[in-house]
Amino acid sequence: MNRILSGFNKSIAFWVAGFGILAFFVPSLFTVLKPTINLFFGLAMFGIGLVITGDNYRNILRTPGKIFYGTACQFIIMPLLALVTSILFRLSPEWTVGLILTGAAPGAMTSNVISYLSKGDVAYSVSLTALSTLLCPVLTPLITLLLAGTRIPISFFPMFKTIILVVILPLLGGFLVRKFFAKFVHTIGEWPSTLSVVAIVVITSYVVAINKASLGYASLIVIFAVVFHNAMGMILGFLAGYPLKFSFVRRKTLSIEIGMQNAGLGVILALNHFSREVAIPSAIFTIWCIFTASLMVYFWSVIEKNRPVKPAEQVEI
Repeated sequence: MNRILSGFNKSIAFWVAGFGILAFFVPSLFTVLKPTINLFFGLAMFGIGLVITGDNYRNILRTPGKIFYGTACQFIIMPLLALVTSILFRLSPEWTVGLILTGAAPGAMTSNVISYLSKGDVAYSVSLTALSTLLCPVLTPLITLLLAGTRIPISFFPMFKTIILVVILPLLGGFLVRKFFAKFVHTIGEWPSTLSVVAIVVITSYVVAINKASLGYASLIVIFAVVFHNAMGMILGFLAGYPLKFSFVRRKTLSIEIGMQNAGLGVILALNHFSREVAIPSAIFTIWCIFTASLMVYFWSVIEKNRPVKPAEQVEI
C-alpha cells in the first residue's frame, strides 16, 4: 500500500493537471465545495505537521543564522520579484496583489520532496519550510500590505487570523499527533503525504472551477508573469547562497525552496479576503509549480552527472 501511495504522491503533477481540466469543463463538481475549502487547506497543513519531526525544528536552533538567512531571502526575494514582475508585465491591480500574495507566502511542502529527489540538503529545506510557515501569519499579510496596499484595500488582522486558523493550528495539531502517537504515525506510512496531496488537488481544482470565466481572459500575460516569477525566484535563490559561501548542494536547495511557494495559501487568502480574480495568479502558480518541480528534478540530475560531488557537501547542518 505504501508503494502505491508513494507513486500516487509523486504523480501530483498528473493529478493537479487532470482534475484541473475536469474542473474547467465540469465546474459544478467542485464549486459545491465552497463551504469546506478552508478545511481542505487545513487538512493539507495537518498532513505536513505529521511529516515534520522535532529534529527539523531543532535544526533551527542548531544553525539559526543560515536558516534565518534563507528564510529572509525567501520573504525578500519573492515578494519584491512579484512587484517587479507585475510592473514588467503591466498586470492589473487585482493580479498584482495576487502575485505579491503568492510571493509573500511561505515555502511549499513540495519543495522538501523535490529537494530529496534532487539530492539536496533535505534537513535545510525542511527547516526553512518550518520557519517560514511559523513566521507567515505576521509576514505574509504585512508584506502584502506594504507592497500592494496602495492598489486595493488590504486588512492585516483578518489575514493574520485566517493563517492562524488554516495553517498554524492544523500544523501544530499534526505535530502533536506525531509527537504523542509516534508509533501510529509510523504505521500509517505515506498516508499523511497523501492527505496533503489530495487536499492540494481539491484546492487547485476548486479555484479552476470558480474562475472558469476569469481564466478564459487571463490570457498568456498572467501565465508568462507567473512562469517568469517562478523561474527568476529559483535563479536568484541559487545566487543568494554565494554571499555565505554555501556549497553547491545547499545553493541548489535554497533555489528550490525560494522558487516554490505555498501558493495554495495565496489562493485561500485571496478567496477569503479579496476576490476570485486575485486568486488567479496563485492558482496558476500552484499548477505551474508542480510541473516546475518535475523539471527541476531532471535539471539537477543532469547537472549532477557533469560535476564531481564532494561527500561533505551532502549534509551541512
